[in-house]
Amino acid sequence: MSFLGLLPEKFLGIDIGTSSIKMVELSSWAGRKKLENYGEISASVLYKKPFRTADKSSLILSDKDIARAIKAVTEEAGIKSKHVAFSIPDFSTFFTTFELPAMSLEEVPQAVRAEARRHVPLPLGEVALDWQIIQPIRSKTEKIKILLVTVPNEVINQYKGIATSLGFKLLALEAEIFGLIRASLEASEKRTISLIDIGARSTTCSIIDNGALRISHSFDISGNNLTERVSKGLTVEYEAARVLRNKYGILSTGGGIKESNIKEILIPLVDIIIGEIDGVFKKYNTTEGKSVEKIILCGGTAFLPGLLEYFQNHFPKKEVEISNPFSKIFFSPILDQTLQNLGPSYAIALGMALRGFE
Repeated sequence: MSFLGLLPEKFLGIDIGTSSIKMVELSSWAGRKKLENYGEISASVLYKKPFRTADKSSLILSDKDIARAIKAVTEEAGIKSKHVAFSIPDFSTFFTTFELPAMSLEEVPQAVRAEARRHVPLPLGEVALDWQIIQPIRSKTEKIKILLVTVPNEVINQYKGIATSLGFKLLALEAEIFGLIRASLEASEKRTISLIDIGARSTTCSIIDNGALRISHSFDISGNNLTERVSKGLTVEYEAARVLRNKYGILSTGGGIKESNIKEILIPLVDIIIGEIDGVFKKYNTTEGKSVEKIILCGGTAFLPGLLEYFQNHFPKKEVEISNPFSKIFFSPILDQTLQNLGPSYAIALGMALRGFE
């Protein structure tokens, strides 16, 4: 008699960011997703280099070094699962959308590859292609809207090498936006929603309409830029600037002169971020005739003091909230406040762990 069906499945999601690696291990039993373990390690703990740099999309450390960092987290957190899904950062991924003329579904794959040559900035032999139809086809004469995603083979091969060296069974390599969508939105969500992921290396503004990704636009203003601006503006070390940024953010404070100046220092950069987002929203409204109804702030900078209120004031007609991906996961009540605070920065790793159950 086999009892394997009574054992919970476990999957591990790993997000290799610019300055840290985050991972989440989930189990599922009778349809209920449970948090088993989670962990994080900063590049500075093991190395003098970050895992990535602003001018290089691929990982700058060797497979062996990255594997060493991942192994340190799995051992410290007690992670046991060998079934893993890795996220690939959006700035290592090329997104585009285009229309194909009306055709049968059997003809679409070949047509996508032919059309991809006109859009992808690298030779097709150097990239892996993935695509999906992003709008229901209601008639045989209707054009077909395609979302095309490409990733350099160099990036894919390095992730495969990391998995092999750790003895992992690689379930998926996926652009991080899809993990973010999986962790942040209900499968039944039909509204036009924007996920704003303010990470250490870049900010990505994505629009999801009727459950499908329609636009994903990345730009280089990020959490690290905010910290660097505080460091230069107050003439303090980077780590001290990071602490001050996280404490005061863009709130008006009654602190000393330096602390009160932080809002003045940060607002111009925050306004640039909002300006980029406004541009994406307006372009989508022009091309699709639809407006974003809800904004979800993600990434480690989502909890910057005053940022939520600043977005709410700038987008008064839209619902704005901070991502809370662990709200759909079962975990010990003692972790409630901790996971609420960690949620925005762990959303991608969580979304990758959820990929295992699909």
